Amino acid sequence: MWRLLAVLVLAAGCADVDAPVAVPPRSVTPTAPHSADTGADAGDVGDATVIPVGFDSVAATATAPDGSTCELCLWLADTPDQRSRGLMGVNALGPADGMAFRYPAPHATYFWMKNTLLALSIAFYGADGAFLDAFDMEPCVTPSCPRYPTPADFVVAVETTSGGLAALGLVPGSRLELSDLPCGRDAADRAG
Repeated sequence: MWRLLAVLVLAAGCADVDAPVAVPPRSVTPTAPHSADTGADAGDVGDATVIPVGFDSVAATATAPDGSTCELCLWLADTPDQRSRGLMGVNALGPADGMAFRYPAPHATYFWMKNTLLALSIAFYGADGAFLDAFDMEPCVTPSCPRYPTPADFVVAVETTSGGLAALGLVPGSRLELSDLPCGRDAADRAG
């Protein structure tokens, strides 16, 4: 029964149905504010929709443990500056399903939500594309924000809106293949 429910949730997720995913709570490490961080106006975007700017989008495929696949469109943060900025200051993902943070080699680090307005869920994948871990992160627009430790040896992390990992097929036992090709939605947006 449990396996059938998981398959139905994953199949529905590829059909753009928002299915919540239960992710474990994550212990966080407080961090002291940097002298230049004031937090002022960090969350003040008014009623305007603010999406990520300065990122390419790429196609990705999430393969569930049962072999079913979800085709994804992800903003790509693959430079140190882009990874540092991430989803800061945005209140919508625009045409993408989330943001992929790609690193040149396996490692461990911390993620933080400094000036991030959206509650996010994040999933981590190793160099072989195997799922490593996932957890939720809370928005933070104060000078001191918690730091979330990552699993060891990840190379790609994918952030999406809180509770949205299952809808994208980013679940325990899944595999992720991140391409260097623009996603279909990005190519269509550029042509139109």
